[in-house]
Amino acid sequence: MSWEVVIGLEIHAQLATRSKLFSGAAVTFGAIPNTHATLVDLGMPGALPVLNESALKMAVQFGVAIDAEIKQHSVFTRKNYFYPDLPKGYQTSQMDEPIVGQGYVDIQLDHSRCKRIGVTRAHLEEDAGKSLHENFTGMTGIDLNRSSTPLLEIVSEPDMRSAAEAVAYMRKIHSIVTTLGICDGNMAEGSMRCDANVSIRPVGAVKLGTRTELKNINSFRFVERAIMLEAERQINLLEAGGVVVQETRLYDSEHNTTRSMRSKEEANDYRYFPCPDLLPVHIDDDYIANIRAQLPELPDQRCQRFIDVYGLSEYDASVLSANRSMADYFEVVQRCCNDPKASANWIMGELTKYLNEHHIDIADAPISAPQLGQLLKRIADNTIHGNAAKILFEALWHSDDDVDKIIVNKGLKQLSDVGAIETMVDEVISTHVDQVQQYILAPAPRRDRMLGFFVGRVMQASKGAANPSQVNKLLLQKLNRLN
Repeated sequence: MSWEVVIGLEIHAQLATRSKLFSGAAVTFGAIPNTHATLVDLGMPGALPVLNESALKMAVQFGVAIDAEIKQHSVFTRKNYFYPDLPKGYQTSQMDEPIVGQGYVDIQLDHSRCKRIGVTRAHLEEDAGKSLHENFTGMTGIDLNRSSTPLLEIVSEPDMRSAAEAVAYMRKIHSIVTTLGICDGNMAEGSMRCDANVSIRPVGAVKLGTRTELKNINSFRFVERAIMLEAERQINLLEAGGVVVQETRLYDSEHNTTRSMRSKEEANDYRYFPCPDLLPVHIDDDYIANIRAQLPELPDQRCQRFIDVYGLSEYDASVLSANRSMADYFEVVQRCCNDPKASANWIMGELTKYLNEHHIDIADAPISAPQLGQLLKRIADNTIHGNAAKILFEALWHSDDDVDKIIVNKGLKQLSDVGAIETMVDEVISTHVDQVQQYILAPAPRRDRMLGFFVGRVMQASKGAANPSQVNKLLLQKLNRLN
């Protein structure tokens, strides 16, 4: 039987506020445990929450960015459950009346196909604390620094049909929230993580299968792996005559497996009810209009501008605009060298290769955008050629020296003196008589390949400094005269 996988994601984006959602405690990653927890975060009697207006504004920004319905009336509710890192015994969230209603994002599937993914809702909620198991033999430590950290939970429709689509959707959400500046997107620190709801059904079926929920996945790679594993598990289970049980599962990245965490009934009874300590939120048209007017250029808009203004291909533009830091870097480079295509090629090629090898984000790249732009200018004005440019790039990666200074110190300046190059060409031809004779007797199609031998010898003689185009031109002229 042919199967279809159905996927929906619940993405939790930690909002980039300075203080928590309902208290004045600082939001700081890596602080000493329990040093950023107020009486409100601890759930002490009489300690009343106060809504952080910055978090509300960020939620509306996101809603406007995905063309969603913004609810002018929203309500906070208490989601009641007991867990050691939840001292209040409930999580303040939004249930029936969230701040952001239905919207959508468009994802790029390949160089030509796009797909629209529906967003069901996005609501504000506070994060729970954190249970610590390491360094506590036989016990569990509780760190409440994260308690009441503001989250925006973004819930998609079950519109994705492969792990690759799910990753593309998550990358698009990451691109939007980082471009807006409402989330730093640091998945390693838990600033953005997701739960994946996965089910399968026979191809052509309308009814959804029984779903399982994969909890707290914190990288694009792990999202893809976890979904693929879970889909395969469900298919194998059904084809063996078993049934899929609705449950919550955890993905173990170290062993690349999923395991059951807890069973899940059709509807958990969290006993939601409106929070008696928080008033309903009312926002007006002017509030939404002001936020709309202040939105930065969004990834799709920037992508289209890169195509229209710089003449980039749709693929290059989509890659460069997907990451705000990369898009900013590209624009600085191209302003320096006035060559958008060369800028795109070097950023997506050599620079990205180095960033990946050293596990560095482009925002922390050792080579600044003006430096790379200067390097490309030196290629364009024939100061250096391609091989020397790569040597220069390597040197820039490991030093703060000026581009022109490195060119001089490493002797990378291209030799363009026609007389000097001609002397070396003549010497190579005179010392390789057999190869010259083979070239003369060879049919035209083979000569192009054989020419590389002579070019290599001239470049070797010039220690890589000779202008390759001049070398090729002079060799062709002289060898063809001997024919």
